[in-house]
Amino acid sequence: MLFHILRKKNDKKFCCLPPMGSAKRTYLGRMKTLKWMALLPFLLAGASACDDFGLAPDPQKEQGELRWTLDESLFTKASSSEIPDTNDFLLTIQDAQGKILYDGTYGDSPEYLTVDPGSYTVSVKSISFQAPAFSRPQYGDEQVVVIPAGEKVSVTLRCTLLNAGIKLNISSAFPVAFPDGVLFVKQEDTRLKYLYKETRIAYIKPGSTSVILYNEGKDEILLTRTLEARQVLNLGINVAVNDGQSSVNVVLDTSKVWTAEQYIIGGDNIPPDDGREPQAISVGDVSQHIDEKGVWVYGYIVGGDLTSNGKTVKTSELTKATHLALADRSSITNKASCLAVELPKGKIRDALNLVDHPNLIGKRVYVKGDLVAGYFGTRGLKNTNDFVLKKTTE
Repeated sequence: MLFHILRKKNDKKFCCLPPMGSAKRTYLGRMKTLKWMALLPFLLAGASACDDFGLAPDPQKEQGELRWTLDESLFTKASSSEIPDTNDFLLTIQDAQGKILYDGTYGDSPEYLTVDPGSYTVSVKSISFQAPAFSRPQYGDEQVVVIPAGEKVSVTLRCTLLNAGIKLNISSAFPVAFPDGVLFVKQEDTRLKYLYKETRIAYIKPGSTSVILYNEGKDEILLTRTLEARQVLNLGINVAVNDGQSSVNVVLDTSKVWTAEQYIIGGDNIPPDDGREPQAISVGDVSQHIDEKGVWVYGYIVGGDLTSNGKTVKTSELTKATHLALADRSSITNKASCLAVELPKGKIRDALNLVDHPNLIGKRVYVKGDLVAGYFGTRGLKNTNDFVLKKTTE
């Protein structure tokens, strides 16, 4: 066969090769097979690198770290009783595909999450809000953060008012003219009864809202407005008398249509005896104020007994009444993330020490003193001279 092919390719000049025996053909065949087997790994490697044969898998990327803090300095104008404890804020963290990584309260959330590189949405709300209600301001924020491979990224959530509100100032003449009438704040298919003596703000979702008078079996729309987030509408409800007939007179007080004003929880100090919590910095901001004196700091009591060499604070069976540990949220027990607070002998120690008051763990407190870089292996507040426990929101 080989002789025939060589002759056909070059009829004039050919080599006359004798036909091979079967043993020689078997030997050459085996040599050819071994040669191809030796080349096979190199061919496969080249194929895997070629686009025509598919891409090689990417090496595993190094994970990053996602942290979050809550900046309360943008809370809007509302009475202190309407502002919920930030420990109870509702926190949600999800990845770019919508997978929920955390869904729970801010206070119970871990200090950080170890995540794959990518984008993540972090959102927080003070409460769930669905329908018009009194004393239910909803604060919140939502941010998208990108986590590069191997990096630690912290997102600061800056809460502002998410809903809007209506406040009615009802004149004394109104119930006389309409003794059987009822006022409602109506939005979509829900309505909220607004009693004549009501003084609170009716909070609503941003959008179109109406004030309705129900009288003698029928509704009368007094006013319809479209409000945006943070807008609070102040309306005067009065009675106009023409030819002996009473009619409703709605007056918009433009001087009190506001996008709820800010009050700062980080700034100048306010004496705690004025009925409000003092303005203060958070535990997370302490590092920027080291060596400052007479500073108010707020946080959650998370434990004590910091004399031990462990990396976490002790949370039960406490034996030291001289100090306690504060953190940004009640779930944190990592000593490096806490503030060690000195409790000097006297009323402060009597009121706050965890030996006598273990029930204070998880409570929010404001303390005033001098910030130092080192105290029991972490940042500290020495010479504590005043405190305010957070009042329970009713």
